[in-house]
Amino acid sequence: MAQRKNRKSGKFTKSTRRRSKPKTNLTNIAVSALVANSITTGMFNSNLYDFATGQRDGKWVAGADGSSRLTLPELLGVGKGPIGGNFYQTSLSEVLMKNFKANWTQIAMGVIFIPVAANVITKVIRKPVILPANRMLKSIGLKDVKV
Repeated sequence: MAQRKNRKSGKFTKSTRRRSKPKTNLTNIAVSALVANSITTGMFNSNLYDFATGQRDGKWVAGADGSSRLTLPELLGVGKGPIGGNFYQTSLSEVLMKNFKANWTQIAMGVIFIPVAANVITKVIRKPVILPANRMLKSIGLKDVKV
């Protein structure tokens, strides 16, 4: 940056650049949700929503169903049955290792290829879609959000 002469003291100082507040990037939020979904699907055999809520197909499942499907309420001991009812015969680490061995390719592809695909798609559609969408968001008053 160029140095500027201070009017009062006559000394040369570096000008400071003002930074704008970082914007909430909707694309990054979507990529993070998809990666988290692929990890929970691979490790716990339930999608992100079902893992967080303890539901299966919209119905509350209280755990202890004997499968390798785990949910967060089940791990925390909410509901009927023993804590983490799915792994009452074995340990949690054994169930997680079994799920990981069965689904490691799905987890790896989700963690690696989803962000790469999002970057490629973002670069391809930047001018025809993303720039007008960001301008529209700015014009309606959402200045801290971008696509």
